[in-house]
Amino acid sequence: MELKIEVVQLAVPKDVNVIIGQAHFIKTVEDLHEALVNSVPTVKFGLAFNESSGPCLVRASGNDDELKKLAIDNALKIGCGHVFIIYLKEAYPINVLNAIKHVPEVCRIIAATANPLQVIVAETDQGRGILGVVDGFKTKGVEEEKDIEERRGFLRKIGYKL
Repeated sequence: MELKIEVVQLAVPKDVNVIIGQAHFIKTVEDLHEALVNSVPTVKFGLAFNESSGPCLVRASGNDDELKKLAIDNALKIGCGHVFIIYLKEAYPINVLNAIKHVPEVCRIIAATANPLQVIVAETDQGRGILGVVDGFKTKGVEEEKDIEERRGFLRKIGYKL
């Protein structure tokens, strides 16, 4: 048996967030769609789910054609069974993650970010699976007082803290 490891660079456009997870059933697409619009009715999104049995198709949905195409293209690049990918605009992952986690088919969330994102994929004779992700860049140090003030100011500016 042979094992091959690949790094898949995902496209993450400016002002767009991406969520990657794993689920286990074909109805995941419809349930994730409902979870997103029920959480943030104005969200713009595209989602794709890689089926891992039968015809092994990419199943997709969304309300933004550009984001839906992006999700499909990147789901194909990842090529791992039972993986879903969601691209969001006009909402943040924090607005939808709990709803996604409560979808009965969802097994885990692997990443939720607007950073550059790499997916580390293993391939065997049977198929492909995600080993992990590289989310953003290497840590450069520890925050100082000015950094704490900037962080707190930013959270208040965008309305997440009072």
